[in-house]
Amino acid sequence: MTKTSEHDNIFSEPMGQVARFCFDESVANVFPDMIQRSVPGYSAILSMIGDICGRYAQDGAYCYDLGCSLGAATLAMRHGITAKDCRIISIDNSPAMIERCQKIINEDTKDVPVDVLCGDIGATTIENASIVVLNFTLQFIEPSAREAILQNIYSGLRPGGVLILSEKVHFENQPHQSLMTDLYHNFKRVNGYSDLEIAQKRTALENVLRSDSIDTHRQRLNHCGFSSADVWFQCFTFCSLIAIK
Repeated sequence: MTKTSEHDNIFSEPMGQVARFCFDESVANVFPDMIQRSVPGYSAILSMIGDICGRYAQDGAYCYDLGCSLGAATLAMRHGITAKDCRIISIDNSPAMIERCQKIINEDTKDVPVDVLCGDIGATTIENASIVVLNFTLQFIEPSAREAILQNIYSGLRPGGVLILSEKVHFENQPHQSLMTDLYHNFKRVNGYSDLEIAQKRTALENVLRSDSIDTHRQRLNHCGFSSADVWFQCFTFCSLIAIK
């Protein structure tokens, strides 16, 4: 993450019409603050990404961070990898995010090479990979395109390679969904967001962030061929799965 971060007040004033959420300059400016205050367990997930990379990165393999934003997962990977001759490829389709990500990577002192690329992860061929990270990325992809992306990842992973997939999810049981949503909104209030900010951001994300259920994620990963796919972290409507080839 960046050493300094602007405070997220994007949705603090009433908006006549709330625009669709996008990863533009204004979001890039406040992203570290936004995600720390909006995603429960985010720091724990990053820490474990580093640990998982230490366990599963293979000598001479690529490690991918797809939808890298400012490179927080990239740095976790970089500091966790102990295998020899690895290279990290970090990709995002937001020029504003990529510009800042490159600066952050340049300031880091670890020596694992990192390629920071602006591009479409759906058009990226995954190859010779031992680790692939999708950290709250797939939820912003058109649902009909998600399985193809996961199949591409599976095909490009070496045997024994892993995918770390973190997502906002929903539950089919409506009372449970309502409870988790209420608990999550209270989490945001505790972190300083007003009811106005919570409501306006929720409107901005409508039809931009489209969640799947945990069962849908498992079924999709199993259908792609992963031998194991299950949750290792969950808090409210946020979870992270690890899938092993």
